[in-house]
Amino acid sequence: MERSQQPDLRLEPWSDEGGLELLTGLNTPEMTEHLGGPETPEKLADRHLRYLRLGGLDGPTGGGRMFRITLGGETAGAIGYWETTWQGEAVWETGWGVLPEFQGRGVAVGAARLVAEEARAAGRHAFLHAFPATGHGASNGVCRRAGFTLRGESTIEYPKGNWHPCNDWRLALSTG
Repeated sequence: MERSQQPDLRLEPWSDEGGLELLTGLNTPEMTEHLGGPETPEKLADRHLRYLRLGGLDGPTGGGRMFRITLGGETAGAIGYWETTWQGEAVWETGWGVLPEFQGRGVAVGAARLVAEEARAAGRHAFLHAFPATGHGASNGVCRRAGFTLRGESTIEYPKGNWHPCNDWRLALSTG
């Protein structure tokens, strides 16, 4: 798998420093259009604490990691991977958000490649999945350019109580 073409693109472990502010910046109607809309400040605070427990101040729990994406030292977005069960199989799932001012510059593709390396290094699961909404052209394009294989259309529940069509993209993490 090819690395990011931007040598100054980095994944920094999720932390209290700027984490909640980043989530707030990603919590706009435009950024959450395919995710059921913006979350309340209380839900954002809960999400931030969950991200810290995955990997950050509390250290990795083994259930995944969350990262702040940086480009040239500036915060560009968030990405992570976490355990889920998909079609009866334990897998890693990934998702991301890139701040509007960094979109269209390959940040999400580079970050998806880097997070796949992190998930591969963590072991445990053979596959990394992404489930972008079928109508979200940009996120589906990220999956394609990052080397994921489209497995077909499905339906997922996100957030709880909100079912919507998505594409199932999968990336093999093992070479064997």
